[in-house]
Amino acid sequence: MVTAPAVPEIYEDELQSAIEARTETLQTLRELGPPDLVHLIKQPVKSATKQIGVYHHVTGVDASSSASLAAYINTLTYSAHDKQHKVVSGIYCCYNAFSRLDMRVQVFIPGTVESYCIDERGDKRVATDELWLETYLCAVLRAYSYADDGSGDTIKKIVGVRRFNPITSTESEHKFLDAAERLFFNGWQLGSDPEIQVPNLVSNHLTTGLLNYIHTTGRYTSGINLFEKLRTRDPEISSLLARVYIEADEEVKAVQLLHEAIQELPMDYSLLDCQADFCNKKTRSDLALEIAKRSVVSAPSEFGTWARLAEIYVSLDQWDLALLTLNSCPMFTYQDKDAPRMPEPQRVFLPIMPEAICDEIEDNNADDVELVHPTLRKLHAAGFKGTFLKAYVLLTEITKRIGWDQLLRIRSQVFVMEEEYRHEKQGISHQSTSRNASTTALHEPSPTPKTNGQHGEAEEVSETEGSTNGDAPPPKAEGSTNEDAPPPKADEAPIEKPSHTVASEVVKAGSDEPDNTNYTHFHNKRLCERWLDNLFMVLYEDLRVYTIWRTEMAQYRQQQLLYKKSPEEWEILGELAERLHHLDEAVEAYENCLQMKFSPKALRGVLKLSDNHYNVREECNALIRLVTWQYRWYSEFSPALLFTIRKLIEEEGAVKIRSIIQGTSLPQHVLDLTHQYAALCAAFRSSGSDG
Repeated sequence: MVTAPAVPEIYEDELQSAIEARTETLQTLRELGPPDLVHLIKQPVKSATKQIGVYHHVTGVDASSSASLAAYINTLTYSAHDKQHKVVSGIYCCYNAFSRLDMRVQVFIPGTVESYCIDERGDKRVATDELWLETYLCAVLRAYSYADDGSGDTIKKIVGVRRFNPITSTESEHKFLDAAERLFFNGWQLGSDPEIQVPNLVSNHLTTGLLNYIHTTGRYTSGINLFEKLRTRDPEISSLLARVYIEADEEVKAVQLLHEAIQELPMDYSLLDCQADFCNKKTRSDLALEIAKRSVVSAPSEFGTWARLAEIYVSLDQWDLALLTLNSCPMFTYQDKDAPRMPEPQRVFLPIMPEAICDEIEDNNADDVELVHPTLRKLHAAGFKGTFLKAYVLLTEITKRIGWDQLLRIRSQVFVMEEEYRHEKQGISHQSTSRNASTTALHEPSPTPKTNGQHGEAEEVSETEGSTNGDAPPPKAEGSTNEDAPPPKADEAPIEKPSHTVASEVVKAGSDEPDNTNYTHFHNKRLCERWLDNLFMVLYEDLRVYTIWRTEMAQYRQQQLLYKKSPEEWEILGELAERLHHLDEAVEAYENCLQMKFSPKALRGVLKLSDNHYNVREECNALIRLVTWQYRWYSEFSPALLFTIRKLIEEEGAVKIRSIIQGTSLPQHVLDLTHQYAALCAAFRSSGSDG
């Protein structure tokens, strides 16, 4: 029997205000919808005079019928900590993102069950079997989409969410895949990941959820069977089948399938991208290049095709083309997951289940912001998401390979720099020429959409942009002249601050002068997009802080002094080193944090980055603590932790892993929580789980 997490309780200030708030926000939902809402009405055992409303959120509950949701409410009628009140009614709200309806089941205790749905206008509708099928599938997808990766970041976003595993057996898997097959061709209605501009048949939240499930559980045969069936109805689905083949180590089948499918659909960008990625990972970037170029031609407005081409240019050491390709990426405003917007509660009760009590893993769940140096708090790259995050990863990859100075040199070779533009403009301002600067500064027009990078996350860091009109001084990077910033040391190799590129607005602003001006130096240069110019400034700040940290540490070691930072600062430095691809330094920072206090983020960082030289015993120790911390915050299910345990069992065998878990000195009730994850692998007959 799987141990259920404790039940958090958020007390309403006004009765039913949580339900009303949810109804009001229905028309603003754009993605899979928020976690399910469970609202209970309690009254004192000895009198029926006063009623109080409490609620919590939940994911992963079986939402295939009104009966299954009513059953969940019935599990909440007994409360170990509150014997003075009894539950008299409850409402379970579960969002159907296909039909944009909130399915609701109301239970009166004792008594009746009523099910209905609420549309975006707040009107009641009848709940049909077809609507329940859609709701069930959305609930499974949300359970995966809203799950925590073990670091606690997702858990801390919404207070009091119980997270259950929606698929715990081969029977429940069959039910999920059957629903996915029946609704597959409507998947585009659910939206897609933030890097996809237009959801389509193979890029949407349904396909992402399916691939995530197959990756987590290793149920490749089930995935292959599903996509084989669907491919007979539409050959585009071959790209999904090929991805599962590759992950299942059936590479020959994947290559044959891609070959056949591309002959049938020569300009399908998902197939081309899959093939380019495969070739690039096999260190055949030369073969991947032409395929990636075709993929860009096929889908020029998608970020992923341009990013893949830039990645391949990086593999080929063609840094100038990598930068120019990155500059052409269409950037999209980041669309975060739908989150509940609730009124201010009267109070919040967050109990700890006895099974999750463990002194070693207690943390106060609060960020000690006052213990963090202002410079570390202002590192903008930590907040990048979506297309901006992926572009930044590519830029840091180039920097890791060739160094900052060389990157700046190549940048000035391919982009028009503000200084040279002004110099050239001044030198020819007296000539009576009449060519338009905006056409000559750009030798070949960039295929970037007009709205490229003018909104979204680039604006979140707009302090770094400043004004770049003709006579204004170049903008300063946020934090680079910060009074709180530690000064670089005298013997430190300084990080050169990047000068700005010229903005396209500046070039256009100069077009009112005689327009036959001859900008001789710029014939082979491009205008740098403002968002990319901004990424260089953010990268400069990351590198500057990183260099100061490493220099100071080296000096302290030389003098045999202890280098002191707060746990929160070590956590941020670990993330900084990880962003800049300095993995050993990241692990070192995370471990320094863990020596001072328990931190799920640092522990997850060590687990993720130390795969190559981490021993199995330490990995199991980390997993036990992360699983327990997740349970402490009402989550019995983390796909990332399940995947890690599955891979360990695959490599070492279930008997060895169970023995190592059992052999640790932590309390038995804590070890049992991790045993439950291992038992899941046995239920799914994962490789290595039978011996």
